[in-house]
This record gives sequence, C-alpha cells and structure tokens, in this order.
Amino acid sequence: MTFSLVLLIAYFGFHALTGERGILSSNQRNEALAAKTQELALVRAQRQDLEMRARLLRDTSLSADLLEERARSLLGFADPRDYMIRETP
Repeated sequence: MTFSLVLLIAYFGFHALTGERGILSSNQRNEALAAKTQELALVRAQRQDLEMRARLLRDTSLSADLLEERARSLLGFADPRDYMIRETP
C-alpha cells in the first residue's frame, strides 16, 4: 500500500514538472503567449483598418458624387458632360 502511494506521488510529481502544463514548460508557454499577443495586436490593427474602410463606404458617411468620382477615376471612365484636360507626362 505504501509503495503504491509513493509511485502515485512520483507519477504526479513527474508530470507536474515535465508535463504539458508543468513547471519546466513555462518558458515555452510564455514564448507562445508573447507570439500570440503580437499576432492579436496585428489582427486588431487590420480589423480597425477594415472597419474604417467599411465605415467610409456606408450611405450615411459618403456622398454619391464622391463615390462616383472615385469609381470613374479607378476605372478610367468619364461622363459625357465632363471636361477632359490632357496633360503630357
């Protein structure tokens, strides 16, 4: 009986030191936490950028004229009523 208790204590003691969440693996967990924290900061920055872009495209914050002007500029189209001024590079 005593021998089995000693084995049980040794088993749990060994895994408390070297297991996945053991004392000796705390450096690996800290490194993983630091990497995930940096990744979280990057993802949050990307999300804020995308939210800002989406906010600018909503009907309440963008005029139709401005959107049309930007679309024509990107697509290279012109309205027949527009005046075209050509510049030589």
